[in-house]
Amino acid sequence: MNDTIQRYRAFLDSGKTERECVKEIIRLAEGKGYRNIEETGHLQPGDKVYYTQYGKSIALFHIGTDEAEKGMNILGAHIDSPRLDVKMNPLYESDGIVYLDTHYYGGIKKYQWVTIPLAIHGIVALRDGSTREVIIGEDDDMSFCISDILPHMAQEQMKKTASEFIPGEDLDLIIGLDTENDENAKDAGRKRILAALSDRIGMDEKDFQSAELEIVPAGKAKLMGLDGSMILAYGQDDRVCAFTSLDALLEADTVRRTCCCLLVDKEEIGSVGATGMDSVLFENAAAEVLQRTDGYDGLKLRRMMRSSCMLSSDVNAAYDPLNASLYDRKNSSILGNGVVFNKYTGARGKSGASDANAEFIAKLRNTMDSASVEYQITEMGKVDTGGGGTIARYAAYYGMQVIDCGVAVLSMHSPWEITAVRDVLSAKDCYKAFLQMV
Repeated sequence: MNDTIQRYRAFLDSGKTERECVKEIIRLAEGKGYRNIEETGHLQPGDKVYYTQYGKSIALFHIGTDEAEKGMNILGAHIDSPRLDVKMNPLYESDGIVYLDTHYYGGIKKYQWVTIPLAIHGIVALRDGSTREVIIGEDDDMSFCISDILPHMAQEQMKKTASEFIPGEDLDLIIGLDTENDENAKDAGRKRILAALSDRIGMDEKDFQSAELEIVPAGKAKLMGLDGSMILAYGQDDRVCAFTSLDALLEADTVRRTCCCLLVDKEEIGSVGATGMDSVLFENAAAEVLQRTDGYDGLKLRRMMRSSCMLSSDVNAAYDPLNASLYDRKNSSILGNGVVFNKYTGARGKSGASDANAEFIAKLRNTMDSASVEYQITEMGKVDTGGGGTIARYAAYYGMQVIDCGVAVLSMHSPWEITAVRDVLSAKDCYKAFLQMV
């Protein structure tokens, strides 16, 4: 198996949440000489540092030989993925079955999350300030599941639309059973589960209120197809672009322009919050770098940001022959045809898009052609059908040149997504070429 693909699959397996991703990214980066920027002083060309935000977002910088005002080459991706989040007061028992109440995160088809093996990942923050990492249902001989109605009794359910027949409030995870069957022992199953959580994690019921627990598909990333040409895994939107961006940066040697790999949280719900791109997270990180290189100055920072170029490394919807009517075939990304450039995303009238400039696209075409990178330039679905948002518009806010560029994905936002091995390798080649662009 190709080494990059093997490491990519391992990255997916070890990073099913944004916190797990950041932890793994730091491990990989420190192995390549990167240091926490808070532990550094003056930075010289060739130095490598990283900046983190609450353990959920990270920016890595490889300092170039050019002065900071000439800008950076930035690879930006997100590391959150659609999932189910455990509510703050989630544990309850109903007629002998013990459940965790959940709230779905990001755009999902709710019916895809029932009757599949699920695992619990996350952290529990205790009142004494300590935290407990949680991974249950992966390597254990156990898993969790959300139930559904058998077909024989689902006549009324099947009359509803796909968006209605599994209500969000019914996406509750089965985590235990009252096996004592004692009518006088109220909530016996729930109490047994609380005891198990105390033994396993050291948490009590109120600790759910300060926990971040995510319900994700259980299982490892796999090669798909008799020819091993594809990858089947959870969270490839957008961790496929996060990994290839990171891998390209970690392999970079001497660079003229300072290079950055920016991996953020909350894209799936609008890039909001302190760890999302719609914040001063990246501006603060860039200011810290500027302070340690040329010395901080507000105008210098603005010039540095405006002079930067960014590939908003996010996935694109791969053309699906079984649903061809949804696509403009000649402007669609084809699985296995290389990395995808999107001049604009958005929806319908390009709403929410960052429309890249023609001159920037021409420069990228020249860079990719010179490096023999296989690429395609497309959009996402038909005009009145497709569309989607990325972090590109938040980078464009600073006046920098930015375009969406990522990997085509089949079954995007489903529990198990499909990419092509060839496209993953093409994305890495593209990002490596971009980092050297001047």
